[in-house]
Amino acid sequence: MDAVQKAKSGHPGMPMGAASMAYVLWTRHLKHNPANPFWHNRDRFILSAGHGCMLLYSLLHLTGYDLSLDDIKNFRQWESKTPGHPESHIPGIETTTGPLGQGFANGVGMAIAQKYLAARYNKPEFPIIDYRMYAIVSDGDLMEGVASEAASLAGHLKLDNLVYLYDDNHISIDGTTDLAFTEDRRKRFEAYGWHVQVVENGNDLDALEKALHKTQQVNSQPHIIMVRTHIGFGSPHKQDTAEAHGSPLGEEEVKLTKKNLGWDPEKTFYVPDEALKTFRMALDTGKKEEEQWRSLWEKYGKKYPELAAELEKARRGEYGEEWKKALPAFSDAMATREASGKVLSAIAPHIPTLIGGSADLTPSNNTFVKGFEDFQPGKYGGRYIRFGVREHAMSSILNGMALTDGIIPYGGTFLIFSEYMRPPMRLAGIMKTRPIYVFTHDSIGLGEDGPTHQPIEQLASIRAIPNVTLIRPADANETAAAWRVAIEHRTGPVALALTRQKLPIIDRTKYASAENLERGAYVLAENAPKPQLVLIGTGSEVQHVIGAYEQLAAEGIKVRVVSMPSWELFEKQSPEYRESVFPSNVKKRLAVEAGVPMGWSAYVGDEGAVIGITTFGASAPADVLMKEYGFTVPNVVARARKLLEA
Repeated sequence: MDAVQKAKSGHPGMPMGAASMAYVLWTRHLKHNPANPFWHNRDRFILSAGHGCMLLYSLLHLTGYDLSLDDIKNFRQWESKTPGHPESHIPGIETTTGPLGQGFANGVGMAIAQKYLAARYNKPEFPIIDYRMYAIVSDGDLMEGVASEAASLAGHLKLDNLVYLYDDNHISIDGTTDLAFTEDRRKRFEAYGWHVQVVENGNDLDALEKALHKTQQVNSQPHIIMVRTHIGFGSPHKQDTAEAHGSPLGEEEVKLTKKNLGWDPEKTFYVPDEALKTFRMALDTGKKEEEQWRSLWEKYGKKYPELAAELEKARRGEYGEEWKKALPAFSDAMATREASGKVLSAIAPHIPTLIGGSADLTPSNNTFVKGFEDFQPGKYGGRYIRFGVREHAMSSILNGMALTDGIIPYGGTFLIFSEYMRPPMRLAGIMKTRPIYVFTHDSIGLGEDGPTHQPIEQLASIRAIPNVTLIRPADANETAAAWRVAIEHRTGPVALALTRQKLPIIDRTKYASAENLERGAYVLAENAPKPQLVLIGTGSEVQHVIGAYEQLAAEGIKVRVVSMPSWELFEKQSPEYRESVFPSNVKKRLAVEAGVPMGWSAYVGDEGAVIGITTFGASAPADVLMKEYGFTVPNVVARARKLLEA
């Protein structure tokens, strides 16, 4: 109450109503060490109802994490360690939450990752990976569709390492949940295959304790405990009202609430010694739990040194050199989605924690690795995940997996369906986690499926998300280089945009090496050191740019060709390198990409032009569409001449 009141902003009601369940969980069940927030075998706690972040900040401070009372007082202020919603860069906070439903689905991803690691590395006498995922989820989380998708998959996979406490307080921002949320949530989760319990009084500590204890006795089902709470508990005038949700209670109401709960109404940010002593026991308990685990880990390392070394290297992001040596070189024309599948199959056996799947588009995305088993109930050592038609949950689940040390997750779907994935993609950018998105069918080149499936604005919209790296390779060999970059990339997600249609192999004896892809843009060819014109292409359109270059060069025009698979990688290069690719004194530049021209002005300048698409696609064979929309050598040549004449 005090922190929200001081900030004049925040959500006091949820922390007040959920305090009892949080107390029981954090003091009696959660396996964690506040002195070492990154202990590998800690339980994970997710506050999916991230608007209630003062609950989490209070718990971190009280149990002994590096979060002071002054940090609490600095709630929601510039550069504070207590921002308006939980952020994963703060020690003790596992994932960035706030957009409702995301934390719920992140937990499913963490649970999948834990099950996989346990299946691969645990031995009967050495359960070195046996942590659980706990979360507090809200009405809003359960209303969001992503939670339904994730809950359905979790139930199918029988993820019994998931324990969610549902803060059933009957209040949303608009008023009571009866306004729009009246289904039987218990039956809903039972239908998903979850083990459901109900605690009628959210302040009944014994009932909460029994319910949490029972989750340890019931296997083969994820758990949800529906806890009937009261938002703004203790507030004489605002308990059980929407007024307690997203606004400070008011100075007078804060005093009345403290008095109502038996506290001194004049004391602010007060922590009784008895309460602090109780919570700080987590330091001693956590230290002992970690020491016991480290003793077990040491014995495990002596008996299974290869497995222990493999896991430690994965956690450090060290995968050796064999996977790089396995990267294939291509000589035959093929779709870049096909090349991607071949690359994945070549490198995955050398990267044991590379795990992923597809949103029910496996044959189209080419994401399956031959010889790998599916990740299924009782087969948690499988490395291929059947996400089902659940793109939104898939992307959120990938975030949870990526937040697990050592795991490199990937997920495939059509580029057009990235629209279903944008909220978790944005969060991945914020958290700088490293999921790999395998987006196929990347343009009108997918053909007959028509405008509903043909991405037009998606390339631009993904490029607009900070810290997301989009790579659109021009041929199979650039695709291999793109996978190498994706595996080595550490500062955010990587999106691979791949074709359905075949692309010719660029003759690297005539043109620059595909390894240059790592620089984002590179000079593919030029017929003079001081060009009159720069032609720029990405993905499937590079072939047309090359064709135009050869024709124009034959006419004596001084031309440079640039392959530009990734704006983001290019922008990380030195100013000198960027100038060497796009000389500032060469004003005639033509970019060619089968998507909206938005953003290309940064590279073509005021005197340049873009061949792009400013309308939706159409249903027709790919070659017909490319011709009709101007993605042909003759049209590139014609536009180039027009530029030069201007």
